[in-house]
Amino acid sequence: MSFEKDDQVVLNDEHSEFDGETGTVTQTMESMFGDVTYTISFEDGQETGVPEDDLEAADDTDADDE
Repeated sequence: MSFEKDDQVVLNDEHSEFDGETGTVTQTMESMFGDVTYTISFEDGQETGVPEDDLEAADDTDADDE
């Protein structure tokens, strides 16, 4: 699943301080090999170079609760 700017996503990366947090896609970048990485903005910072495999779409009900 690919994501677009302003999509709400959950980061699944145990090595990140934002693991399990919901953030907003602020930028997408495609490498010369066709791989897409994302910049995700969180309440307390951002994570860059995030591969698509580390993201999942945020549940809409979570966004309504915040």
